[in-house]
Amino acid sequence: MRKKHLIIATVVALSASMMMQSCIGSFALFNKVKNWNDHVGDKFVNELVFAAMWILPVYELSFVADLFILNTIEFWSGSNPALAQTKVIDGKDAQYLVASNENGYTITNMTTKQVTRFDFNAEDNSWSLVNNGQEVKLFNFVDDTHVNILTRDGNYTTVELSQPGVLAYQQLVGAGGIAFALN
Repeated sequence: MRKKHLIIATVVALSASMMMQSCIGSFALFNKVKNWNDHVGDKFVNELVFAAMWILPVYELSFVADLFILNTIEFWSGSNPALAQTKVIDGKDAQYLVASNENGYTITNMTTKQVTRFDFNAEDNSWSLVNNGQEVKLFNFVDDTHVNILTRDGNYTTVELSQPGVLAYQQLVGAGGIAFALN
């Protein structure tokens, strides 16, 4: 009987190791729970919550969910569902649903149902605005201290990422900024 249990345990361990080889995943859910715990209060409150979450198996369950479900989804699809974030924001004239993902943000006007996206393109290190089916590249990073950014006339200018550089850009485009891209 003991030999049978040893064989079953060995088969399970080998199967698990083959399923999980070369992909450790981001453990996004576990890290979200841990990061939330780090900001509950001062270090004493954080420690009490930490201990309670181990006793109530919150950490254990989030780790197991990441290990067997979310990291597997991340491996096969390229994105982890626990990394996506959605928030409702009250604006001046409407409420907006803002959903973030690994490529940027999708903003939905809850009243008009109009969808606007801000997309990041890693190939050219740029951010674009997509509105009513039209895409406008807003800017791209040239290096750590400069961006090529859209001007009112539809051209691009290089701006230094500093207070004087941003002020010069604001003077160049005026108070209206790049509002033409939003219409």
